[in-house]
Amino acid sequence: MAAAAGPTRLAYFDDMWALRAPATVLSLHQEEGGRRAVVLDATIFHPQGGGQPADTGFIVSAAGAGARFLVEDVRVKDGVVLHYGRFEDAAGPELSQGQSVRLEIDAERRKLNSRLHSAGHLLDSCMTNLGLHLEPGKGYHFPDGPSVEYKGVVPADQLQDKKIQLEKEANELISKGSKVLVSVFPYEEAAKLCGGALPSYISQDSTPRIVKFGNCPGCPCGGTHVADIADIGNVKVTNIRVKKGVTKVSYSVSP
Repeated sequence: MAAAAGPTRLAYFDDMWALRAPATVLSLHQEEGGRRAVVLDATIFHPQGGGQPADTGFIVSAAGAGARFLVEDVRVKDGVVLHYGRFEDAAGPELSQGQSVRLEIDAERRKLNSRLHSAGHLLDSCMTNLGLHLEPGKGYHFPDGPSVEYKGVVPADQLQDKKIQLEKEANELISKGSKVLVSVFPYEEAAKLCGGALPSYISQDSTPRIVKFGNCPGCPCGGTHVADIADIGNVKVTNIRVKKGVTKVSYSVSP
């Protein structure tokens, strides 16, 4: 389907806080179930992945009056970003190949997704600060029960104390604030920013995108984040659970 197109340029890599941006329509597809998919040359919409939900919003004709495409979901396949949704006016004008459009992201949803994703990464650093040197695993940065997992266990008799300490450490760092660095780096430089090594799934021929919170070690990440740790707001550690050699930390952020 859209695989024939070249990779979509991820404009949010250049500017994570852009909520409006121009783009050009490359193709429009009819999907099963009646939904449509729009492929663009570049996008500021974050596709679902890396534990972060998709952005939602609109793709509208750059000329003003014209088609308004409601973006309800965003996915990436073979480097091509697919914007799924429908036209607001089913009987009205549609987008066409080569057309100039304006992208508009739901600002509140993006802000919450970024705060939740950043909070998850901050907890990674807090775990290390508390002497819990566990290997980070999966992250789920969705509003309906965000959590981060680690390979390894926290002793059962320490769970309650570590839960309290983890929340306290996170909120102390948030209260102090510190700039968040997010950029693409050559492999060797990226490894240095991440404490001297990168995960094995990162190719040595690549230029990884790294997120780094203040003086904490960085880590590879393709998601969106806050500009300053202080923007996360208050974090609450709601639960720490150990099961089958994995420690799961559940958390939430203030409204």
